[in-house]
Amino acid sequence: MAERIYAALEDVLVVLTTRDGDWDVDTRLTDYQPQCVAVAPEDRDLVFTGTFNNGLWRSTDGGDTWTSIGDQLSSDRVMALAIDTQERPQGYGTVYAGTEPSALFRSVDGGETWTECSGFTDLASKPDWAFPGRPDTHHVRWIESDPIEAGHLYVSIEMGALVTTKDGGKTWTDRVPGSPRDVHTLATHPDAPGRLYAATGDGYITAGREYAESRDGSVTWTYHSDGIEHQYGWGLAVDPGDPDTQLLSASYSPAQAHRVEGKGLHGPSPAHRSDGPLAVIYRRSGQDPWQRCTEGLPAPEGTLIPVLAADESEVGTFYALTNHGLYRSTDAGVTWTQLEIPWQENYRTQHPQSLVIA
Repeated sequence: MAERIYAALEDVLVVLTTRDGDWDVDTRLTDYQPQCVAVAPEDRDLVFTGTFNNGLWRSTDGGDTWTSIGDQLSSDRVMALAIDTQERPQGYGTVYAGTEPSALFRSVDGGETWTECSGFTDLASKPDWAFPGRPDTHHVRWIESDPIEAGHLYVSIEMGALVTTKDGGKTWTDRVPGSPRDVHTLATHPDAPGRLYAATGDGYITAGREYAESRDGSVTWTYHSDGIEHQYGWGLAVDPGDPDTQLLSASYSPAQAHRVEGKGLHGPSPAHRSDGPLAVIYRRSGQDPWQRCTEGLPAPEGTLIPVLAADESEVGTFYALTNHGLYRSTDAGVTWTQLEIPWQENYRTQHPQSLVIA
C-alpha cells in the first residue's frame, strides 16, 4: 500500500501519509499553483514540485518543508517534471524540468544545479507550437523517461509536437508523421519495452484519436478509441502488473474538462461556450473496447477532469484525483472507493493537476 500521496490541486499541494492504516493530511505550497510533482525513487523523501509563476521547489523531508530551487531555470512556470532512474551519473536519478515557454532543463545532483538541454527549442516543428489557452506561448506538458534506456525521453509540447531524445537531451528527434500533436499524459511500462501510451486532445479535432499507442518508441503510432464517447483525453495510467490494462480520463471538450463558470486553469477566464464541467474515466484490458468506470465515482456532471496514477507497489491498484476527492480502485478500475480524508469546500472548484503515489 502507498505510504505517501502527493495530490496537487490548482492552489494547494495535499500530502497524505499513512499512519496505522489511516491517512494524515497536510497542505503545502498553498496559493503557489502547483502543476507537477516528482518523487526520487532512490530517496522517497526527495520531492520536486513545479508551479505556475512561482518556480521550482524541492523538499528533502517527504513534503514537510520546501525550498525554492528554480533560479537557474529560464521561467518560473514549471509545467512538467520527470526523473530518469536509469541515468545516474552522480548517484541521483537525473531530474528533468519543462517550462512555459517551452524549454527543458536537467539536474544530475538532486536539483542543486541545472543546465538547459540544447537543441530542444531549435526543432523544425517549433513554429507550430501554441497552447490554445494562451496562444502566444506554449509549454512542456509531459516528460516521460524510458524505463529501460538511460537518457531516453519522450517530451510532449502543448500543443504541437511529441519529440524524443536518446542521449539525455543533447540531440532530438522531432515529431513524426502520424504522431499525436496534443499529448496530455504519457506512460511507459518496464515489461513492455518500446511501448508508449498517450492520452491526447487530438480526438477533439479528429474523431477516434483520444488515445494513442506506439510499439516502437514513438517511430510509428496507432489509435485505439473504440468505446470512448468523450473526444478529449487527459489522464492516463497503466497497471504495473499488466501492460495491457490502462485507465483514461476524458471529457467532451477542453472547456468541459477544465473550467467552472468564470474560472480557467490559472484564474478568471473569458466567456466560453460550456455546459459546465463534465468528465469520466474509462478502462481497457487487452484489445477489448474501452468501458466506462462508474461504480463508486462521482457523477460526471460537475467533475473537472481527473488525474490518474497507478500504485507501483500493488497490482491493479489505481488512484483518481478529482475536485470531489481522492478515489482508489483495487480491481483495475472496475470499482472505486473514496478515501476518507478532509476535503475542503474550496477544493471542489479547483482543477486536479498532478498525482504521485510514493
